[in-house]
Amino acid sequence: MTLTFLVGGARSGKSTLAVQLGEHFGGPVVFLATAEPFDHDMAQRVARHRDERPAHWTTVEEPVDIAAAIHSVPDSSMLIVDCLTVWLANLAVRVISPAEMLRSGHDMVDELRSRRGRGASPVVVVSNEVGLGIVPADADTRAYRDTLGRINQMVAAAADTTLFMAAGKAMRLDNPWDLLR
Repeated sequence: MTLTFLVGGARSGKSTLAVQLGEHFGGPVVFLATAEPFDHDMAQRVARHRDERPAHWTTVEEPVDIAAAIHSVPDSSMLIVDCLTVWLANLAVRVISPAEMLRSGHDMVDELRSRRGRGASPVVVVSNEVGLGIVPADADTRAYRDTLGRINQMVAAAADTTLFMAAGKAMRLDNPWDLLR
């Protein structure tokens, strides 16, 4: 199994690339969607993303327990997880503490590693990089940003390839210690 992590800003091309990778896989694809349409705008976004995916793919909608959803995906299917940013926001609105969010992140990464150990089909995980802007003014938003940053680091550490997306283009992110040698 290969684990590819796509991280970047909003509308950077992450989801588009994830879908393209799935289209090139040549086997069954399971798309794990984390979004919940809480309002009209989010409902439109969810519908647009559905329309962008091939109709023959299996879609699993799981806004909270993505570790269990990952566990349930057949090893023969490529898995696309889109996206960790929305998943973590779903946990935050359920008033789950940052420590519990990190535990859920560890559980998710453990499931990804378990797939690798079984020789499962490739996985693509999508997330936003939210730490490049100003420091949020309130404690809850800072905790969300910090927790997502930590979870992104965990996924990147487990990934075979991490790409930073901007304007539909990608930059490979490598282990800094490998670059310093």
